[in-house]
Amino acid sequence: MIWNKKQQYAEFEAGALGYADQLFRVALRLVRNRAQAEDLVQETFLQAWRSFHRFESGTNLRAWLYKIMFNTHYSERRRERLLLMPSEESIAETIAFDPPTPQRLTEEEVIGAVERLPREFQIVVVLADIEELSYKEIVEALRIPIGTVMSRLHRGRKLLRMELANYARAAGYHTEECEAKSQGGSRR
Repeated sequence: MIWNKKQQYAEFEAGALGYADQLFRVALRLVRNRAQAEDLVQETFLQAWRSFHRFESGTNLRAWLYKIMFNTHYSERRRERLLLMPSEESIAETIAFDPPTPQRLTEEEVIGAVERLPREFQIVVVLADIEELSYKEIVEALRIPIGTVMSRLHRGRKLLRMELANYARAAGYHTEECEAKSQGGSRR
């Protein structure tokens, strides 16, 4: 399809710019700094605009934008020579206990627990559970195998439950399992 600049701009504005808030939320979790997140989203849109003529109409625009954002972010990290520690993934593999999710926690407590997850798990949990991307969209955005997405999501959720259970106990909340045990039975 041959586009003139006006048509291309209108198509880009109508489709891509509608995802700005979603991209910013994920960028903020990715870089943990508001100004850097704004820069990352701006750079994402700049790269998307430059490549928009190659975007296939009718395909998943949201996943395409996330893919650009993650590529931009990781390219910048490589330039800064900041590498993810491979040992972070091994943390979740050593966890045998799978605690129940505590009840009656505030949104701030849950957000804090998500922010404390190791980055590779946090991003997958945020994309799946907060941004509601499908496994396929996450695969396209992060360019990792679906098995890795599923594994990181499982481990990330497990770490999140543990973090929330620890917080709940420390704050005096009880999990359903604790309540069941205190009533003389076990819920399974």
